[in-house]
Amino acid sequence: QLQLVESGGGLVQPGGSLRLSCAASKFSLDTYAITWFRQAPGKEREGISCISSSGYSTNYADSVKGRFTISRDNAENTAYLQMNSLVPEDTAVYYCAAAAYLCYDAFLGVYDYWGQGTQVTVSS
Repeated sequence: QLQLVESGGGLVQPGGSLRLSCAASKFSLDTYAITWFRQAPGKEREGISCISSSGYSTNYADSVKGRFTISRDNAENTAYLQMNSLVPEDTAVYYCAAAAYLCYDAFLGVYDYWGQGTQVTVSS
């Protein structure tokens, strides 16, 4: 089964850091842009960052700009989301999704693959 698998979530104190990974199973990521989404309890899903298939283009939601960094290693078939200076409002289930080549404007579009999500909890 073709799928994306997220990992790296957990419990972290405010001000701390986590790095999430998004690995592809049974297909190659190198022709897909990867977008990270998150969904907090009672809130709509929010697109927060995207990286193009080549890695040359990235974008971020205002809510995470300057704190989160998206990257990818096509040789490892994995994308990453480095999250620094975490605050309680970052608490959510984080998902990665794949779409062909380029990032969508405002993260809105049709995605070919989704992961199952990983929980991030920021709390003291």
